[in-house]
Amino acid sequence: MRPTQIGPPKMRPPTEHAATEHAATEHAATEHAATEHAATEHAATEHAATDRPTTLRPTTLRLTLDHVTRIHREVKDDGITPGFARHTDAEFADWVTRSLSADPAPGGPLQLFVYGSLLWKPEVAHVTEAPALLRGWHRAFCIRLPRFRGTEDFPGLMMALDRGGACRGLALTLEPGDKAQQLDKLFRRELPYNPTANLPRWVHVETATGPVTALTFVMNRASPLYTGPLSPDAVADVLAQACGYGGTGAEYLLNTVAHLEALGIRDSLLWQLQDMVAKRIEANP
Repeated sequence: MRPTQIGPPKMRPPTEHAATEHAATEHAATEHAATEHAATEHAATEHAATDRPTTLRPTTLRLTLDHVTRIHREVKDDGITPGFARHTDAEFADWVTRSLSADPAPGGPLQLFVYGSLLWKPEVAHVTEAPALLRGWHRAFCIRLPRFRGTEDFPGLMMALDRGGACRGLALTLEPGDKAQQLDKLFRRELPYNPTANLPRWVHVETATGPVTALTFVMNRASPLYTGPLSPDAVADVLAQACGYGGTGAEYLLNTVAHLEALGIRDSLLWQLQDMVAKRIEANP
């Protein structure tokens, strides 16, 4: 059975809502065409070839908490970005219903493939975790953040799964329980705003014990939140400076690289980026 992606519902005019914000997935907007060029596919494939577990002890990260502290500053939260609105309870319920109805393996516990911040803050309780490989998607800093880890004047960047290549992460088996409640909690973190940057998608991942069908979140290229492919230099320039009321881009990068390294996963692009970001911060004391 083919992996299933759950598309966004029909968009409504943006309105403010009073629900408490979980800003970890606040994203904002630059248009980019959804057509993928061959050069991008090639770059993603090259990245995937080095995104593999390593049995060698990793070298020391250049990027440290000291670098993060140097660029951190107090930033006022100006509220939801113009053009965006919080999903309503009814819309979250619709996401949950459509996701559960599309589950290719509804008989077992929910499985979740995580690759970024959900590695260290999974949001929902789980009973097992296993290294997993997802083919056809790769990590990319392709979500622009004018809020949380950035501002309107200097937007930050966040990772998503973009098309092409492969990605190593973890397959989490969630605790037995009410699947609708589990997804509702997860979606309120990952899909807080309309229009949404992330889309839930059922995928097949490879683990040491065999294939697993898991839910993950991929980039919605049709949304105005997609930056398109960015060069490592462009990403490093942003992460070395961006800071919002929720923290810095450098902290987000450091957390991701450190947790992947602890799992024995060396993502070559992220390893390169942490070195580039640290050098940029050091050059601007």
